[in-house]
Order: sequence, then structure tokens, then C-alpha cells
Amino acid sequence: MTDSSKNELERALHYPLADRLPPLGGAIEIRPGLKWLRMPMPFSLDHINLWLLRDCVEGREGWALIDCCVDIPEARAAWERIWAHELDGLPILRILVTHMHPDHVGLAHWLCQRWSVPGFDCRLWMSAADYSSARHANEAVESEIGEDMANHFASHGMTDPDALRQIRERRFYYRDLVPDVPHACARLMDGLDMPLGGNHWRCIAGYGHAPEHIALHDVARGLLIAGDMVLPRISTHVGVYETEPEGDPLTLFLTSLERYRTLSADTLVLPAHGKPFTGLHTRLDQLHAHYQERLAGVLTAARTKPVSAWDILPLLFQRKLDQHQTIFAVAEVVAHLNHLWHAGQLTRAQGGDGIWRYVAV
Repeated sequence: MTDSSKNELERALHYPLADRLPPLGGAIEIRPGLKWLRMPMPFSLDHINLWLLRDCVEGREGWALIDCCVDIPEARAAWERIWAHELDGLPILRILVTHMHPDHVGLAHWLCQRWSVPGFDCRLWMSAADYSSARHANEAVESEIGEDMANHFASHGMTDPDALRQIRERRFYYRDLVPDVPHACARLMDGLDMPLGGNHWRCIAGYGHAPEHIALHDVARGLLIAGDMVLPRISTHVGVYETEPEGDPLTLFLTSLERYRTLSADTLVLPAHGKPFTGLHTRLDQLHAHYQERLAGVLTAARTKPVSAWDILPLLFQRKLDQHQTIFAVAEVVAHLNHLWHAGQLTRAQGGDGIWRYVAV
């Protein structure tokens, strides 16, 4: 997609705060008792949005936090400034995490420990599937992680020895960003009503991007803390990895998006990346069109000859990618191929070189 196309899509949405952004270590109040924070990240996607909600737990007044950022010194320093200037002298009472990816759960262990006091635990709240996945990723045997991932990507056409070596060295990737995960949590699940700060937020489970992503919807005030499920400028990452190589996460994701179709058209969407926006239904239409266009391109390419994910990569990602981005991009291509394979539009076979190739039926 060209920059002009992206700009055209963005113009179809409305950004109520225009170009205002929270300062590092500061906040913008979105509604009474709801603050928007923005934390730095060391990736091309260089920020994450976090949300503070006024809360009351067991008679204690304070704040609930939605998502945490990766565990890096810059984020810890920003949190120290927020504690000093944005909490109105009140504690953080609980941490709600939308899903298990490092930018969302990375600092949960530190924050829960910091705000727990004798007789009261600052508890992590998270879906069961994502909590278990985070614990597994944090505790997995490091020697196996990189090798399994490298073998997976090699089977989809990534054969460059240097690229595979770099993947093998990523065995510390998750633990570097998420050094620990709290050893207990409270469970978030689909349909759960969460009273936060005198308002009621309904949990909406979504699939495909993460095992059991939880978004939060305040029906009365028309607010959606969307996590990574609905982003305004970029499409959500949906990829196939070595842990579920035959999976079809794209079907799960597209089906999950339809659950937001029932929300009011004027809902204010609070995404994990990008700026708060309205135009939810328009954005859902844009995302579906984006994926259908991509799938059509993959299917057309697979009609001419058997293709691997590596063959399709330049078709779906025409910009220059660094190694970090390439891993995510190949995983996304496999998700598109597996989607069409599960739909019966492609067949696949593994050649003598160990590479999976797909061809149109």
C-alpha cells in the first residue's frame, strides 16, 4: 500500500485530539478518570499507548492500568515520572493486560511488585490463554526456541544462512523484553463485566493476533480500549509461527473483527498504537478490504506456479525490511497462504529441499 493510499484511509477516520500526544512521562485526560499515556519502544513501531483508569478495589481508591510496555530503562524512567506527577497521590491497584506480547506485558512483574503492599496485592488481570502463553514464553528452554523458529522459517523458503543464524540468536528475545511474569493472576474472559472507577467495562475476546486478546468496552461512555485488535493506521500483525505451523489465525482475526461491528458507530477507539479515533465501522471495512486485496494477490501468484512464503514476500511487502521486520512479514505471508489452504483454494506440498510450496486448486 502506498503512502498516499494510507493517507486516504486515514482521512476517512476522525482524530478528536488531532495531533496532540502525551509527553514522555506525562498524560492526557481523555475523560474524567481516564488518562492516556504513551511509552517509548526500541522498534520501528516506536511507541505503545497505555491507559490509566480511576479504580476502587476492596475499598481502596487508586488506579487500574491497561498494558505496561516492554521492560527497558526508558520505560521505567517514564513510569517513575508518571508516579510522581500523574497519579494524584493514589496507588496503582491492578494491572490489566490485553495480551501476552512483550510491549503489553513486559513490565507487569515490576509494576505489580512496586504497588503491592502488606495485606494487598496489586494483581495482574489477563486472559487464561495469554497468561499461560506469556509464562511459557518466559520460561521456555532457550536452546530450543531459536532452532525451532529457524527451522520453521527455513521450511517456508528463508534459506539465507546469515538470516537463519540471526533467528537462532533470537532465543533470548522474549525474556529480554519480559524478564519475568507475575506468578499469579486474575482471569479476564469474554463477556466479563469489569467495574472500573464507577464505570462498567465489558471484556471482548479476540483471536488471531494473540491466543485470547481482551479488549474493553465502556458501553455507557462509548469507549473501546482496543489493544492491538483495531489500529488506525497499520494493520494488526497476524502470523503463523513454529508453535502452530498449520494454524489459520487470519480466519480467527477476521471473524473476531466482526464482533466490533455491533458497537456504536461513534465509539471512541483507544488503540495500543496510533491516536484515538472515531470511525470504527469504516476502519473495519478498510481492514477487511486490505486483507481481501492481499489474499487475491496471493491467489493470483499461486495460479502461475507453486510458491513459497519467501516467493510471495515481495508481493505483500514492497518496502525494504530489516531482519526484525522480515520475521514478522514472513509469518504474515504464511498466515495468508494457510488461510487459502484451509479454505480449499490452495494445496501445498513439501519439496525435497524441505520447503512448503502452495499452488492454486
